[in-house]
Amino acid sequence: MGARVAVVSGGGTGIGAAVAGSLARDGYDVLIVGRRHDVVTAAAERISAECGRPDAVTAVTADLTEAAQLDRVLAAVDGRPVDVVVNNAGGYLGGDTGTLEGTAAHWRANLDANVLTAVLLTEALRPVLRRPGGRVILVSSIAAQRGGGGAYSAAKAALHGWAYDLAAKLGPDQITVNVVSPGYVAETEFFGDRMTAEGHAQRVAATLVGRAGLPDDIAEAVRYLTSPAAGYVTGQVLGVNGGSVLGR
Repeated sequence: MGARVAVVSGGGTGIGAAVAGSLARDGYDVLIVGRRHDVVTAAAERISAECGRPDAVTAVTADLTEAAQLDRVLAAVDGRPVDVVVNNAGGYLGGDTGTLEGTAAHWRANLDANVLTAVLLTEALRPVLRRPGGRVILVSSIAAQRGGGGAYSAAKAALHGWAYDLAAKLGPDQITVNVVSPGYVAETEFFGDRMTAEGHAQRVAATLVGRAGLPDDIAEAVRYLTSPAAGYVTGQVLGVNGGSVLGR
């Protein structure tokens, strides 16, 4: 069997880059997909150098909301079986919601960025997922479970329902589908310049463990779900939030 292949969307920074690094260190050939060519290229070069394999990580520049651009991902896969798909692309997109037209645009943008990217990437790769043993992981958010993010919360919550449906469809092929739902994670681009010292302190205080999450915390959860140890885990939402929202 050839090298294991993993595809990580939004892999240029933050959680996606941490996931890509973890999988590369575990021996996967990793494709990181993102819209910003310079960012994904720099990340691929850095992670490959850090894990001592010059070609460990390949950058693919594509906007996953555009169906035609999925061909770029398939070209990079080059017919190989794909062992792991991590749908991490997305984020909170603001907008003018003072009019109905603005509200519609705001909701469509958040649904496209957080749901459509995952659907199109997974559907494009579905025929080449390794059978048996493939893993599909969707990165959601604590906002899906407790609200507070408007269209973003709704978009992330949509991933949960879709994951349950997809797990049922792919289960007979022994492909698992799970959701990782991070809480507050520092050292990412998610908040941009919106985060304040007070906001950081409030989010840390909401945890039971008294600290912010880090990208590596989420990467380790993904790593577990990609491992043989998680072969009997599917259709689940794994909260990684320091106890900010309790499991139920």
